Amino acid sequence: MSVQILPELELIYRRRSVRKFLDQPVSDEVINQLIDAAIHAPSGKNQQNWHFVVVRNKSIIEEMAKLVVEKHEMLLPFIADPDKQKSFKASVGYHTVFKNAPAVVLVYGGPYPVPSEDMVAGPGLSEADIKLMNQTKPGIQNVAAAMQNLHLAATALGYGTCWMTGPTYAGPEISKLVGFSRQDYDLVALTPLGVPAGEGASPARKPLSEVMTVVD
Repeated sequence: MSVQILPELELIYRRRSVRKFLDQPVSDEVINQLIDAAIHAPSGKNQQNWHFVVVRNKSIIEEMAKLVVEKHEMLLPFIADPDKQKSFKASVGYHTVFKNAPAVVLVYGGPYPVPSEDMVAGPGLSEADIKLMNQTKPGIQNVAAAMQNLHLAATALGYGTCWMTGPTYAGPEISKLVGFSRQDYDLVALTPLGVPAGEGASPARKPLSEVMTVVD
């Protein structure tokens, strides 16, 4: 099934994952526009359990990349499966592509209480049932919606981004470096930000027939 791209939706299809950037600064005006667009995303109960740290200091960005490499090397021996260890070892280059960007946006997610967290298993409700309810993770969904707004807004203004979650294993170290500390807030994603040096990547998408079910 092929879909004709409507002009009104063209911006969504124009977004790319950009990993190379021109050496041009990102102004305060642009940063403010992008974060304001991000925080207008929907969030459950309007909790807005997100926080954005924008890093433009080149030395700090380079140090963040070093912290990712160091944490990556520390974690590597803890992967028992040889094939998975090999795969993780090869990922470090992708986890540090932000190091050449003029700006990096660190995206933090905060607490979002859900009723299932307070439930105790008993007759008619198993631990598996509770675990299944907890898997929806609405707090992370809120932050993801904000990230999508940010990426689309950046595309509209001629800037490139790349959705990254890999480097978050170094979240505590990065947070300490940039001086961000807020109770129960963790680094859940980040994106490099800048003027693209090239078109960026747009991997093929699965066909609608594989990812969509229609119930009439």
